[in-house]
Amino acid sequence: EFFRELLENAERSLNDMFVRTYGMLYMQNSEVFQDLFTELKRYYTGGNVNLEEMLNDFWARLLERMFQLINPQYHFTEDYLECVSKYTDQLKPFGDVPRKLKVQVTRAFIAARTFVQGLTVGREVANRLLHFSKKNRCIRALMKMLYCPYCRGLPTVKPCNNYCLNVMKGCLANQADLDTEWNLFIGKKSLNISGRKYKANDNIERTEIPRLDFMKIKAAGEHGIKLSLLQPKKGNVIFYFWKDKI
Repeated sequence: EFFRELLENAERSLNDMFVRTYGMLYMQNSEVFQDLFTELKRYYTGGNVNLEEMLNDFWARLLERMFQLINPQYHFTEDYLECVSKYTDQLKPFGDVPRKLKVQVTRAFIAARTFVQGLTVGREVANRLLHFSKKNRCIRALMKMLYCPYCRGLPTVKPCNNYCLNVMKGCLANQADLDTEWNLFIGKKSLNISGRKYKANDNIERTEIPRLDFMKIKAAGEHGIKLSLLQPKKGNVIFYFWKDKI
């Protein structure tokens, strides 16, 4: 629940910030970001999601939307917009943000999902051990250990430590084989909790969703990117991207 809450807080914070900053411009295109967080949640809960492909698709969709917003005087076909998105890697209209975000998100979510899945397995194993079936021989040994003092009129006498251990070892002989592996499991989980297993950059709590400033990108002020359209004589609209010299 902790990781899920972090995700929901990140989504809510980003949504509130973009609504305040861009109003209807963002609200009309907010499903791009909603789908991003939906897929992240689906991956976290064990869904079959390829993080790298999902993030690539997010940036491609975002570029298509922004391209239309920046050039409202034109009407673009689906084929044309798909062509635009194909050049995302070469032209880098968002600068280095997609690469950095991909590294941060991938590390954080792989660590988080692995950790949570490990806890789930541990809980299931613990529950099964708590409900193990007791053999008749074990039941007789337990009855003898617990109730023989009562039959002899000595209700205050407790079984000695060694006797108790021998009886319990006999009852839990099969489960005892799990002792080594269980201790290793607990040890690894403790390392994960203390933060020694993963680097600080892998912490999902520190993974930030960068602020994508529509207007700054439009004005070529954040990444030095300009988007332009030319209308050739044949009537086919083509597009150009270039970086300003710094």
